[in-house]
Amino acid sequence: MKLTREQIQEIIPHREPFLLIDEVTELEPGKRVVATRTVDAGEYYFAGHFPQEKVMPGVLIIEALAQAGAVGVLSLPENKGRIAYFGGIKDAKFRDKVVPGDVLTLEVEIDNLRSRAGTGVCTAKKGGKVCCSARITFMLG
Repeated sequence: MKLTREQIQEIIPHREPFLLIDEVTELEPGKRVVATRTVDAGEYYFAGHFPQEKVMPGVLIIEALAQAGAVGVLSLPENKGRIAYFGGIKDAKFRDKVVPGDVLTLEVEIDNLRSRAGTGVCTAKKGGKVCCSARITFMLG
């Protein structure tokens, strides 16, 4: 199942300038999601991070992964209208910098999902190469 930016906004509450996924290319509700983000030189955070060498902050890569995961969890009918909050981030590793022009592929495997919380294994890739990985815990409100 593919989702446009407008359809994503029907599932998660994030909006500009903080919506960090452009489209969902694969979706198995409650199990797996693959999304993309094209990094643009005009992103608000590049004004200060770093003006001389624009690099997407690692925490925003993790946030983009979490937003993709939220689509996967909140697309389940029983979670419609809920919000997914961070509960924790483990084993975050950054292997390559992300710069303007990069297209991130954001993959989340939801490996534990209960009525109030869950976990997911997340990987961000560019050009097929892993640039970030982490394990996230989320709470459903």
